[in-house]
Amino acid sequence: MRNAASSASIDAYLDGVPQGQRAALQALRETILDVAPTAVEGISYGMPAFRVKGTVVCWFAAAKQHCALYPGGLVDEFLPELTAFSTSKGTIRFQPDAPIPDPLLRRIIADAVARAGARSRGKAP
Repeated sequence: MRNAASSASIDAYLDGVPQGQRAALQALRETILDVAPTAVEGISYGMPAFRVKGTVVCWFAAAKQHCALYPGGLVDEFLPELTAFSTSKGTIRFQPDAPIPDPLLRRIIADAVARAGARSRGKAP
């Protein structure tokens, strides 16, 4: 279920990004939606965001020198596979011409969806 207005907001965000970054982020968007087909697109903290059952599972953004994926925190198990990328607690930075490898990206997104689901189950009704 995708909100057309939110999708348009992500489209507007991408329209303001240089072509190389736009293509990389659009590919990232498509992968996120492939892994989390029920995700609702929107803007959160000024960045494209993807919510599953009301909880943001990840964001992405373009910066002057790179693109970034914010999967809601990194799980230590992925760090050995991310040595080619600049990372911090909740960020994976990549160059548009050197994206996160698809199999790894899919696992990271699936993990973010699972972690967000666990957080939302813990909330009081």
